Amino acid sequence: MKLSEFREHLSGLQEIAFELPSGNLVPEHFHVTEVGKINKQFIDCGGSLRNEVKISFQLWEENDYNHRLHPEKLIKIIDLAIEKMGLPDAEIEVEYQGESINKFELGFDGKNFLLLNTQTACLAEDKCGIPSQKPKVKLSELQNSSCAPGSGCC
Repeated sequence: MKLSEFREHLSGLQEIAFELPSGNLVPEHFHVTEVGKINKQFIDCGGSLRNEVKISFQLWEENDYNHRLHPEKLIKIIDLAIEKMGLPDAEIEVEYQGESINKFELGFDGKNFLLLNTQTACLAEDKCGIPSQKPKVKLSELQNSSCAPGSGCC
């Protein structure tokens, strides 16, 4: 989800809720401790130079049960970040503490913001020999080999 979409969803909400992939909600006393811009420059395994820009939100919770982050407050924080840092309308990456710091993509179901698991991927499959599909083999074309007790096949 891009920053503009997130901000638009926020403007129609009375409260903010983030739902983990497990279906559990991030405790309602969470804070957004960082709004940032991540510029990543890297070379993929095929040797291509790549640039990536993402917006980063860091969610944090502590034993401060008396404060809740309301949508209008988060909109003000985002607007300040746009003004001070020149945030682009880029995809949002959400960091949240699990066993380690987890990174999530963001979705929305009309009520809750959904923290979606991310995946690694090869960005240069065409250059590093990964087939796009497994080759299909007809069983009838395989050599018939028998596996009998004592044959050494198992």
